[in-house]
Amino acid sequence: QVQLVESGGGSVQSGGSLRLSCAASLYSFGTFRMAWFRQVPGKKREGVAVINKEGTTRYSDSVKGRFTISLDNAKNTLYLQMNSLKPEDTAMYYCAAYIGVTAGVSLLEGDFGYWGQGTQVTVSS
Repeated sequence: QVQLVESGGGSVQSGGSLRLSCAASLYSFGTFRMAWFRQVPGKKREGVAVINKEGTTRYSDSVKGRFTISLDNAKNTLYLQMNSLKPEDTAMYYCAAYIGVTAGVSLLEGDFGYWGQGTQVTVSS
C-alpha cells in the first residue's frame, strides 16, 4: 500500500519561503516519479515539479528558478523548497506518485495514481 503524507504548509508573506515535505513509502518499487501539484478552488490542478528515481527534475514555467524539488532516499521523503513566494502561489499543494515502467519526467496529472491529502499554502501581499 502506497501512502503519501504531506506537511509544511502555512501562511507566509510575499517574498518568503516554505518547505513542503511528503513522507512516502514506495522506494522499494522499480520505477517511479514523484511530483507536486497545486490547485486553487474552481481551477484545474496544475503540475508544479516532478522528480524521477534517477533524480531528473522538471518544473512548470511559473515556478522555475524559485522552487526546488528533491528526494531524500534515506528518509523516504519528498521535498519542495519554495522561495520568493508570490500571492499567486497560494493553493492547496498535493504530493503525487507514479509507479510503473515508463521512465521520464512527465507532469501529466493522469499518470499519477497515488495522492496525498494536500497541504494549504497561503501567500499574502
